[in-house]
Amino acid sequence: MTAEELIAEARAAAANAYAPYSRFRVGAVAVDADGNHYTGANVENSAYGATICAEGSAISHAVSCGARRLDTVAVSCLDADGADGGYPCGNCRQLMLEFGVRRVIVDTVEGPREHTLEELLPFGFRFD
Repeated sequence: MTAEELIAEARAAAANAYAPYSRFRVGAVAVDADGNHYTGANVENSAYGATICAEGSAISHAVSCGARRLDTVAVSCLDADGADGGYPCGNCRQLMLEFGVRRVIVDTVEGPREHTLEELLPFGFRFD
């Protein structure tokens, strides 16, 4: 799939976000090595540390379905005004490293921006 198609899927997933505190809706799609798609959305909690990021939600969905190698993660962050937002946090970048994500696509005002995970996490921790 193209970057634009994956971002559209992530935007659709953002509609399901539970974000009553920040109103910052985030959606993500993880694509495994076989091309299967797994969506996720952020789930906030009044105890902020218990909040689940969309990327982590999508990756957990993939792992729960048996995936162990992921190729791509696309993420779309929409704030309360519909403006796109940020990049995956450090925890999510490390989680992507754990499952071998090769390509990360981020929704931006200028259109999808593609990165390698190495660009976003140049010295990620590996225990192997």
